[in-house]
Amino acid sequence: MANAIRYFELNTGAKIPSVGLGTWQSDPGLVGSAVNIAIRHGYRHIDCAQVYANEAEIGAVFKKLLEERVVKREDLFITSKLWNTDHAPEDVPVAMERTLRDLQLDYVDLYLMHWPLRMKKGSVGFNPENIEQHDIPSTWRAMEALYDSGKARAIGVCNFSTKKLADLLEIARVPPAVVQVECHPSWQQKKLHEFCKSKGLHLTGFSPLGSPGSAFIKSDVLKQPVVTMVAEKLGKSPAQVALRWGLQMGHSVLPKSTNEKRIIENFDVFDWSIPDDLFAKFSEIEQARLLRATVFVHETLSPYKTVEEFWDGEI
Repeated sequence: MANAIRYFELNTGAKIPSVGLGTWQSDPGLVGSAVNIAIRHGYRHIDCAQVYANEAEIGAVFKKLLEERVVKREDLFITSKLWNTDHAPEDVPVAMERTLRDLQLDYVDLYLMHWPLRMKKGSVGFNPENIEQHDIPSTWRAMEALYDSGKARAIGVCNFSTKKLADLLEIARVPPAVVQVECHPSWQQKKLHEFCKSKGLHLTGFSPLGSPGSAFIKSDVLKQPVVTMVAEKLGKSPAQVALRWGLQMGHSVLPKSTNEKRIIENFDVFDWSIPDDLFAKFSEIEQARLLRATVFVHETLSPYKTVEEFWDGEI
């Protein structure tokens, strides 16, 4: 019998469901329906962010499902993220209150710093002229205060390199519980994976299918010969194989879909596993980061002059 791998334990003692629903680039009007379908089909982990501009729609669905007793609040694991324009310590609790109001919740299970980058308060979009010098330690201290208050049951970071994560651990009173990064068979994050494992931090993979629906990421993760070969041998879809690979690596995964059939299919990854001999083949896949963060790089206006500098060489 396959090891189901339904949860992972965080350094806070909380359990994070291994498969969550991603909500990035889910269109208004569709995202609420997707969350409703996902929770009714057993998903308990929903990944949100203020910058996705859909938290209010998702919050209305949470309210309805909780009122109808479809699910209990304590059984849900809700993540949100601090956007770059709210990095000033005094803005962090205000941003959290806005997210809680939109999501119609008293707390989130996980609150993440979305990027290691600060932008002018109130600015919109990704104009490099709005990038400011960041002070990650002071932003992190404000996030630690949210953890102390109970409004964030756990805190963490997104889009950090191994070096940036190591630097944060040097100064953190409350270590991050979760590091959420791009992770899939074509970008396996081996260095970061080993570092997180050594420090007791949990890695969550966003774009675990390589963002096939994204307008600006061109990806062939699900067409990788290893992925399609394993899918054929096991009688599963390439998407299911990519997700199950993540679970067996020890990561939680956040597939995004607004299609009911795919939402259900992406959750069918618990009662089977990839055998060791096939699992070993994933190490042969050529590696390339898809989400390179070029919008945050600028020769004069950004603290990060090159993509290499942004990711500390992990590209």
